[in-house]
Amino acid sequence: MINIKRRKNGSGINRAYEKSYKVQRLFAFLTLMFSVLAVGLSAQGLNFPGRTWGLSFGNSQKFSGLRLNFRDRGVERINGINLTLWKPYQENKEAVINGLSFGLLPGAARLHGIQVGLLGVAAEKTASGLNLGVVGSGSGGNLYGLNIGGLGAGAGENVTGINAAGLGLGAGENLTGFNLAGLGLGAGENVTGLNLSAGGVGAGNNLSGLTLAGLGAGAGENLYGLTFAGLGVGAGQEIKGLIVAGIGAGAGKKITGLAAAGLGAGAPEVEGLLISGLAAGGKNLNGVFISGGLIRLTRDGQLRGLTVSSFNFLQGNLRGLSLGLVNYAWKVEKGFQLGLVNIIRTNPGWTRVLPLINTSW
Repeated sequence: MINIKRRKNGSGINRAYEKSYKVQRLFAFLTLMFSVLAVGLSAQGLNFPGRTWGLSFGNSQKFSGLRLNFRDRGVERINGINLTLWKPYQENKEAVINGLSFGLLPGAARLHGIQVGLLGVAAEKTASGLNLGVVGSGSGGNLYGLNIGGLGAGAGENVTGINAAGLGLGAGENLTGFNLAGLGLGAGENVTGLNLSAGGVGAGNNLSGLTLAGLGAGAGENLYGLTFAGLGVGAGQEIKGLIVAGIGAGAGKKITGLAAAGLGAGAPEVEGLLISGLAAGGKNLNGVFISGGLIRLTRDGQLRGLTVSSFNFLQGNLRGLSLGLVNYAWKVEKGFQLGLVNIIRTNPGWTRVLPLINTSW
């Protein structure tokens, strides 16, 4: 019985030794294979069934199909599904990726299709399609399509399509389409379309379309369309359309349309309806002007139409109707003043200051 047990125990030891030896050989074989595979993948990639199509593991530079790589280097064109963990090693002005790009920070010279980056999406020249970056989405050239950045989105040239960003959205040249930003959005040249911002909206040249800004909206040159801002609206040259501002609205040259502001509104030239809570005015005013406090016509100016305020202070010519508690005009041609005190400086003698009504006699 003892001898039998010893033989059994001996055979068990031999079998354990044989298994351990096989595991060691398998481990050595796998180590060798992974070493060879790593060298191959770093150079070009392991592709099958075809060299340029099918399934690729590694840095294939030209491929169509499903491609998995850690980090791109020297890519020329990829078509299909590209899963890359990290951003490219260096700038590549010719790399083109068409299809689905996914990773922490996918990038190329041109990205077309669907790009999803857990940190961001970056294109050196153009990104078109659906661009989704949890932190940001951007392009050194143009950004087209549906672009969403958790913090920001932007392009060095043009941004076109449906664009949303948690903090800021911007374009070096033109921003066009439906644009939504948590704080601010703007463009170096023109902003056109439906623009929504909790902060501000601005354009270096022209701002046109429907603009809703929590704080302010402005354009370096012209502002056209419907504009609503919590604080102020302004343009360096002309405002044309419907303007509503919580505090003030103004243009460097002209306002045409309807402008309403909580405190003040004005421009050197105004045509249309101007409403303000405290003051409004200009030099050449044509239309209807309403203010809770003051309507002012600057020296040598002219007002054609209707002005209604507590104090109408017209240092120029009135052609129309001035209605207020106190009405002052330098001259009245084909018009009237209605109020408690009515003053016309160029009237003779006792007709210069009259109660209730006054005109040129």
